Amino acid sequence: MTTPSPDAPLHPLLDESSLPYGLPDFAAVRDEDLEPAIRAAIDDHAAEVAAISSSPGAPTVENTVIALERSGQALHRVLSVFYGLLGPDATPARLDVDRVVSPLLAAHHSAVMTDPVLYARVDAVFAALEAGELDVDDETARLIRRHHRDLLRAGAALEDGARARLTAIDTRLAELTTEFGENLLASTTELAVPVADESELAGLPESLCASLAASAEQAGQEGWLIPLGLPTVQPISAWLDDAGLRGRVMEASLKRGSTAGHDNTPIVLEIVRLRAERAELLGLCCHADHVLAVETAETPEAARGLLMDVVDAAVTNARNEAKDLLGGEDRSLDPADWAWESERLRSERYSVDDATVRPYFELETVLRDAVMYSAEQLYGLRFVERPDLAGYLLDVRVVEVFDDERSERDAGIGLLLLDYYARPTKRGGAWMTSFRDQSRLLDSRPVIVNVMNLSRPAEGEPTLLTMDEVTTMFHEFGHALHGLLSDVEYPVFSGTSVPRDFVEFPSQVNEMWARRPEMLAHYARHRETGEPIAAELVERMREAERFGEGQATVEYLAAALLDLAWHSLTLEQAREVTDVDAFESKVLADAGLDVPGIEPRYRSRYFQHVFAGGYSAAYYSYFWAEVLDADAAEWFVESGGLQRSSGDAMRREVLSRGGAIDFLDAYRNLRGSDPDPAALLRRRGLDSSVVGGREAAAAGRS
Repeated sequence: MTTPSPDAPLHPLLDESSLPYGLPDFAAVRDEDLEPAIRAAIDDHAAEVAAISSSPGAPTVENTVIALERSGQALHRVLSVFYGLLGPDATPARLDVDRVVSPLLAAHHSAVMTDPVLYARVDAVFAALEAGELDVDDETARLIRRHHRDLLRAGAALEDGARARLTAIDTRLAELTTEFGENLLASTTELAVPVADESELAGLPESLCASLAASAEQAGQEGWLIPLGLPTVQPISAWLDDAGLRGRVMEASLKRGSTAGHDNTPIVLEIVRLRAERAELLGLCCHADHVLAVETAETPEAARGLLMDVVDAAVTNARNEAKDLLGGEDRSLDPADWAWESERLRSERYSVDDATVRPYFELETVLRDAVMYSAEQLYGLRFVERPDLAGYLLDVRVVEVFDDERSERDAGIGLLLLDYYARPTKRGGAWMTSFRDQSRLLDSRPVIVNVMNLSRPAEGEPTLLTMDEVTTMFHEFGHALHGLLSDVEYPVFSGTSVPRDFVEFPSQVNEMWARRPEMLAHYARHRETGEPIAAELVERMREAERFGEGQATVEYLAAALLDLAWHSLTLEQAREVTDVDAFESKVLADAGLDVPGIEPRYRSRYFQHVFAGGYSAAYYSYFWAEVLDADAAEWFVESGGLQRSSGDAMRREVLSRGGAIDFLDAYRNLRGSDPDPAALLRRRGLDSSVVGGREAAAAGRS
């Protein structure tokens, strides 16, 4: 960018913020400035790349690869702000901007990544590296190989016509994925279930009824309103005693992405065909081949094998669970009723239900005495609220993170923004993102965000959490730690910039502390009596944890295999698919996952992870990461639990290294061995005999 004069005011989007850690000045960001700033940043980045491509000197690491890594900082800043705001607060104005800029960004990215002159320069540096002619450190060597690989995967080495077609495909895919997300958000809001008769809410805690009343008031409606979350089975169904209302909730959930004016059916089909065509242009069989080539699984066959290895055990357990729930009754179990029947039997058998447990998990106590406390004990961190710094909305909190073992000057390592409550403009689910990433090259420290969709309590009431919500807090905090503890030179490797089937590992292993007995004893206290959670209740919670694992595993496997099936189609096969429902039914039947009473966690029309997110052909990665997580959790226990020495090892081998490592080598360095898939089956209570040979398969992939 043109360097502004010293007296010129900083642009809130294009220039680096003067606030601590480069925190964006959200108060100065106006929606009308977003599109012009993005367009200006695109032009600026294009000029930077053109200068690299046209450099008169011979290609070197510094003037080509590192220059490319340094480029686009203004674009990164403005997009971090834009997308960081769009997810939790998708106002109509921002959605309009997204619709306009998505194809512009896709075209710009494609133009950069398919520039043959730029590729030739990077290729020359890569050739010198491979010939042993460069004296560079390991991370810089990895950077050279990474940029070379990414340009090849983008099609930079193709002929002009093929590159032009790739650009057109990328631009159209950007439009389609944006439209998919907009349709899903609109239909999800539209299908929220109204309730006029309070008696239909029997079974719900008072606090949740108050939250539903607040949702109705916010929507300008009378009575109560049940908003819908991302998965097929809505958590609220577990508490609704009224079978009719449970049915209405399930019907609404399944209709998302298929309502008039918001139908994702043609979008799914076009996305699948374009992704298959893109893979064919790159000389590959299918989109899954393209995606998995840079994941730790490496091939669709390996990913599918991991999933299929547990299908038999999961289905057997699920069918037995259904018989258990029905208690010998001669009737089938409706998907709308499974969660309610399961919660009823779980409560009866273990005397554990959400109503019993939630008073022990108050949001502020969980955050301070559990989530942050575990990070303090493991990694020596300290968290200080910064009310003087403003988040992007009034209820977004800003926390400064310190590492007190560093020098006083370097003790502050970053900021953490916390955005926990649902709002109509926030997309569903929970996630971590960043406004700024760590990089020694750019002298940048991280600004990380954790987002959830908790129901806001009635005025004056505390926010009480389910055990699942506590676990989600730990999960997203695990992602935050991955970003906060990053210590790399190059931004492309920072924090969570790792393969999809590794990125969930640190977050999922962090979940273990939510349920550890010593941690529960530390933080779980009844909000009214102050009594610590009883050891006997903790034991019943532990026994209940495996209850329903068959059903939970089946619904996950169904979604993951649907994703792989869509993205394993060749272009010819993709063109032959015209019926989404028929395709889904065949995939589930062929895998043996058409279990009565169980719906996939996501059906295609509302599968945001793969059709509007970054998980296409990679939704299996949660399961692979859980293999790593379950095995590493056993290592943490073997090493004494919440020990600083274990945290130091996790930080040294994994969290600080980001993408600048060989991921399975990093795991071996931490664990001392390859990951053992049997650990996951032990955790889930599934029969490990069906996965004989997984150890060998995992080692073979490495």
